Amino acid sequence: MPLTTEEAFQRYRQERPRIKAAVEATAAHLSQRTASKGITCEVTARAKEISSFNTKVYRKGYTDPWQQITDKAGVRVIVPHSGLLTPACEVIENCLEVIEVQDDRNIPGYEDRLRYPRLHIQAIMVGREEDPDGTPYECEIQLRTEAVDLWSRMSHKHLYKPGAAPAADVSRTLYRLIALVELYDLEVERGVKAMAQHPDLARSNQLVDTTEQVYRTFTDHPFSRDLSHDVIDVLSNAITDDSTYGEQLVEFAGQFRERLERAYTDYGPTSDHFLEHGRYLLASQPESLIIFERLTNARFALEETWDDGQLPETMLTDMAQAWGVAL
Repeated sequence: MPLTTEEAFQRYRQERPRIKAAVEATAAHLSQRTASKGITCEVTARAKEISSFNTKVYRKGYTDPWQQITDKAGVRVIVPHSGLLTPACEVIENCLEVIEVQDDRNIPGYEDRLRYPRLHIQAIMVGREEDPDGTPYECEIQLRTEAVDLWSRMSHKHLYKPGAAPAADVSRTLYRLIALVELYDLEVERGVKAMAQHPDLARSNQLVDTTEQVYRTFTDHPFSRDLSHDVIDVLSNAITDDSTYGEQLVEFAGQFRERLERAYTDYGPTSDHFLEHGRYLLASQPESLIIFERLTNARFALEETWDDGQLPETMLTDMAQAWGVAL
């Protein structure tokens, strides 16, 4: 029997903490899986605010609000250009139990519309956390490019006004921007492919992107991308197989997750060690994951590479201390 509006509201209020934990775990899982496949993206998660849940029930006039509101939990996957949408979609379909895929990209006749094509996936969340009825919690996953995400947020602010249609010239102006969005996406994709023709540059960028994605599952603290490139240019010489290293790093982060969390807590950017002594700089950087992994699996190759790379020796010895190994 459908829940009343009040019953649905109270149920969501009680269950939201569990839904929030599940969607955050799902986003972390997707971030790790896309990183392991070499797909650069930003993955964010949210559980719908209680006030938003109630507002949506009021606005939509649902007869069965608990079942009809399918975006209680949402994940957004933002890729740099449209060429990565299909690979990202395939990763999601392979690592989650998918209920439905809404993909408007190939709908006949869509090419003459000034709208961006929808790409949404409804899926069971990681861990199969269930509600009191024994039904696994679901989440709505939106896949977008960076340019489309910018357009979507801007157009939502100016066009999405329930009960009041915007002026025709305003709507047309905003929708015309879709053409620029498509051109931007195509040029970014072309540039990425061109950079891939330069192996050394492509290798460094891929390692930085992959490492950053895994690192973001531990902290969202800002870091220096320039420093990341400087250090990873050296660390890459201690990695023998680039093609599988993303998966190897993800596996390492999963296997040693608690130990890594302790290391970042004890030596990271908000730790007493860092704030009092100004040391352990690399514990605030994504490339720390590679250093910890190499200290575990290829310590001697790391030491030799570091000596040849003209980086300060103290940087490595500090990280070894944070990881609890002696050099």
